[in-house]
Amino acid sequence: MKKAVFRVVTRAADGKLRIKEYTQPESLLKMHTQIGVDDCSTDLSLRGLPVFRGLIGPMPEGKGIIRYESPEVFEILTKEWSTAKTPRRRRTRTKAR
Repeated sequence: MKKAVFRVVTRAADGKLRIKEYTQPESLLKMHTQIGVDDCSTDLSLRGLPVFRGLIGPMPEGKGIIRYESPEVFEILTKEWSTAKTPRRRRTRTKAR
């Protein structure tokens, strides 16, 4: 992966999402404790990236963005995603001749 942006999403005290982006992995390593590396991601571009204590990730988020989330944010966003209703598509039928 070329020029990557590391995005860390947590929840602020007022309940809003707080997003912090790091362009250099060194600055991210200063803020969080690395406990390993990702060696089992199905997205091969994520393999070898750091795994941090207290964060879930890495996960892809668009081109060149690597996302980490706090467990609380991960749980809330996963619940929202799983309960979101997708609009049903209507089929138009052609009359048989």
